Amino acid sequence: MTTDLPARMLRLLSLLQTRREWSGQELAERLGVTTRTVRRDIDRLRELEYPVEGTTGHAGGYRLAAGAAMPPLILDDEEATATAVALRTAAGQLTGMEETTLRALAKLEQVLPARLRSQVAALQQATATIEWDRRGPRTDPATLAALAAACRDRETVTFAYTTRTGAGADRRVDPHHLVASGGLWYLLAHDHARDDWRIYRLDRITGLTPTRHRFAPRPVPDENPAAYVAGKIASAPVRYRAIATLRERADAVRHRTFALATRIQEAGPDTCTVDCSGDHLPGIAQTLAGLGTDYTLDADDAVREYLRAAARRTLDAVEEGPPSPTAF
Repeated sequence: MTTDLPARMLRLLSLLQTRREWSGQELAERLGVTTRTVRRDIDRLRELEYPVEGTTGHAGGYRLAAGAAMPPLILDDEEATATAVALRTAAGQLTGMEETTLRALAKLEQVLPARLRSQVAALQQATATIEWDRRGPRTDPATLAALAAACRDRETVTFAYTTRTGAGADRRVDPHHLVASGGLWYLLAHDHARDDWRIYRLDRITGLTPTRHRFAPRPVPDENPAAYVAGKIASAPVRYRAIATLRERADAVRHRTFALATRIQEAGPDTCTVDCSGDHLPGIAQTLAGLGTDYTLDADDAVREYLRAAARRTLDAVEEGPPSPTAF
């Protein structure tokens, strides 16, 4: 049982921020106290102006709602606005921290007063960012944030999905995890119609709608969402085949290439293969160039012809470049 009141209050507040709604019994079990103690602690939070609402239902519950002002001892208005804008900007740019950023954003936006939410939206609409050219699809930040909240709240969602062949279909899924890879975002979810795990590219999702139906989480295959999604991406059908063989161990190559780790395999003593296959010829060429060592290539004719043309352009540019300064 947690007898330290300040520590228990902070723990209670943290729990209220991680889910949309808790029952009194669930909170009591997490804190190791009675439901009566939970009620007293909730009253103390309300006295400190934290907007804790009671909910109706079979046993009743609690949720942390948006109030007329930011709760004390967390962030003031300017800090809250600056933090929300920074989190939205960083969500697609911090490699390896994307899901953590979205969880933090979901917690913050849950308690932002309406007037601050409108300020954050206005800042986003009025602000422009200069970025390097990034070809390919981009994910809608609103979709990212909504799916992050659905994963957190264990809420079933529906959406329209366009497959890689251009076919469209409606989906009803239980979202579990968001995974970022190669500039794209993927949703790992359990599909109701197929009764199986599926991954969905977020840039192909439209019409996302929460259903208010809660689901019980399932064990993720291999207990590693990122590894499972990486394996599915690596085994997906592609347009162009290109497999390089290197006289080097797979572990050494994994540290310096942009290829998926699951596509780098040991092929013998001090030898490995790197599957650079894909739908985009420039991307294949970029991955091969990043190998950083000699290799033999087993590839489709279209890949070989593209590489020959790219090599000729590079050699021509080198040979026809401006003359070197004359030394005296």
